[in-house]
Amino acid sequence: MASMDLEKVRILVVGDSGVGKSSLVQLVCHSQPVLNPGWTIGASVEVKIHDYKEGTPSQKSYFAEFWDIGGSVDHATSRHIFYNPVHGIILVHDLTNRKSHSNLRRWLGEVLNKDHSNNGSSRHYSSGDYDPEQFAGSHIPVLVIGTKQDQLDSNRQTIKQISSIAEECGADEINLDCTQARHLAPGSTNAVKLSRFLDKVIERRYFARDAGGSTQMGPPQERRRISRQQYGVMKTTHAD
Repeated sequence: MASMDLEKVRILVVGDSGVGKSSLVQLVCHSQPVLNPGWTIGASVEVKIHDYKEGTPSQKSYFAEFWDIGGSVDHATSRHIFYNPVHGIILVHDLTNRKSHSNLRRWLGEVLNKDHSNNGSSRHYSSGDYDPEQFAGSHIPVLVIGTKQDQLDSNRQTIKQISSIAEECGADEINLDCTQARHLAPGSTNAVKLSRFLDKVIERRYFARDAGGSTQMGPPQERRRISRQQYGVMKTTHAD
């Protein structure tokens, strides 16, 4: 197959250990579930080709890198090395675990404060580290995803409690069962929300304009094009 040179965006997938990040990334990138995922140590990278503004004259294909960040507290002081650059953030929580949702604030704070974690200190981020005003200044697109929908008690009311951080970030929400490919089937509401999020990430990365009216493209080394063939050796797990 001939090489296809595409520009890329980098999306961090973060959340507590065991919420189903690896299963989610597998479903997003390969359209099929993985029933027995392993634990992620460090970060695992998967890639999806996304058609920006599909069906319009502006349609263009991009590589979307999904960086599945291990959620173990044992690596809390070292995983900041995976947080730069970041063009989009997917916050993942377990719909049956209220604590995993409240911890999304800590995860968002950890990513936004990545520059402060690179000083060798053992600082542990708390839920108070997420500052809505700080997020507003970053303009990083966010998507909130709740997993394990199949395990919800039908009598349990969860929709209200999972909406706060999404509302603050102006983010879409998706609730799904990662063992069911139909939950992200093309044309479904969930798939449309995911596509809209990826469009936002690409829009900000390649087409956002600064106050002077020029397009913000980032440093030249971050704008390099990656071929489909090169990604054959990039989908690996990195140890902390």
